[in-house]
Amino acid sequence: MTKIITAENIDEAAKCIADGGTVVFPTETVYGLGADALDDDAVLKIFTAKGRPADNPLIVHIAHRDDVYKLASEVSEDAKKLMDKFFPGPLTLIMKKSDIVGGKVTAGLDTVAIRMPSNPIANELIDKSGCFIAAPSANLSGSPSPTVARHVIDDMDGRVDYIIDGGSSQVGLESTVVDVSGDVPEILRPGKITYEDLKEVVPNILINKGILAETDKPKSPGMKYKHYAPKADVTVVMGSKVNVRKYIESHIADGVGVLTYKGGSYGDAFVINAGDNMEEYANGLFYNLRLFDENGVHTVYAEFSDEGGIGLAVKNRLFKSAGHKTVDADNLI
Repeated sequence: MTKIITAENIDEAAKCIADGGTVVFPTETVYGLGADALDDDAVLKIFTAKGRPADNPLIVHIAHRDDVYKLASEVSEDAKKLMDKFFPGPLTLIMKKSDIVGGKVTAGLDTVAIRMPSNPIANELIDKSGCFIAAPSANLSGSPSPTVARHVIDDMDGRVDYIIDGGSSQVGLESTVVDVSGDVPEILRPGKITYEDLKEVVPNILINKGILAETDKPKSPGMKYKHYAPKADVTVVMGSKVNVRKYIESHIADGVGVLTYKGGSYGDAFVINAGDNMEEYANGLFYNLRLFDENGVHTVYAEFSDEGGIGLAVKNRLFKSAGHKTVDADNLI
């Protein structure tokens, strides 16, 4: 039976982690489903709870920067620069793993993904547990990541030992993932910390092509399988606002919902406004996708406009939620 608590009872949850149990906890990005990263049996409980394929690596969360040197066998100068700038925060770094890291949390890879969250509840849980905590997003595999406790409960009640209700996530998308295990740093998953932000610190950084595609052997969560998908069928519609609107209007019917960008109404359709900028789109994306399901929507048309910055992260998540089903409305008119 799952026990739902607040940060006031965090000692219980910390002991649960130390004893090999599972705890859902808030971070600044999304809610995470945590267990002791160095206990293979505990890590397997994460995969079971999520229904997640075991060949998809997990991120290890730490409370102290020095812990990086315990988990990684090599820490490059680029890694140190990025930690100086962005730890704690929504950045995950992939490095060559040390001997203490088992094969379950890394999905058999020789690298480990490490993050130091800035959320105080997350840091207190890690610190008090005395463990490094492996934690993917706290959702059933493939569905939108949860950014509020009630969405965690929808997916995880009865599947985990504890859920800590810590309010709403500030960012709304998972952390940026950068591979610093090789000669050139490479972004494997975009997030709140953007390519432009990273390039100021490590000018030679690259963007992996798998960000908008899929790969057979992922080095980062979110690269291989369809992710972030609601029960509703999602289609991403791009192009000029006029043509996007014409296309979507021609497909309005019972059970159809529209995720608009920068406003707009569609008659009797269930409409959610994603916001007026990509920061707002990112913050509400997963919440909004779940809201369509809660309101009985079976088909969603999502307006999207290619923009820089965090717009790449929104595109990555939105395209995967749609299974890469997209429409260029400008080429249809």
